[in-house]
Amino acid sequence: MAQVTANTALHITQIAPTILDGVENWNYVYGIGALVPASGIYRCTGCGDEITSNKGDRFPPQNRHQHDNPKVDVQWQLIVKTQTKA
Repeated sequence: MAQVTANTALHITQIAPTILDGVENWNYVYGIGALVPASGIYRCTGCGDEITSNKGDRFPPQNRHQHDNPKVDVQWQLIVKTQTKA
């Protein structure tokens, strides 16, 4: 789970995503090699590992993130969206 200190928590805003804010970015899961829709921290739904990814890049290939159990899918879900200039 992403961690913050009391000082860094001052720079985090909790939001209620709306359709205008791109709610799909928060609810969808993305597979290996998919395009990253928004810069931020993503958690693997299969094992809980987290990565940072930049909008427009691709999620890590299979050889970069693997599970002990090959039947567990590698899928990424946005947990922290970072503020970046478009």
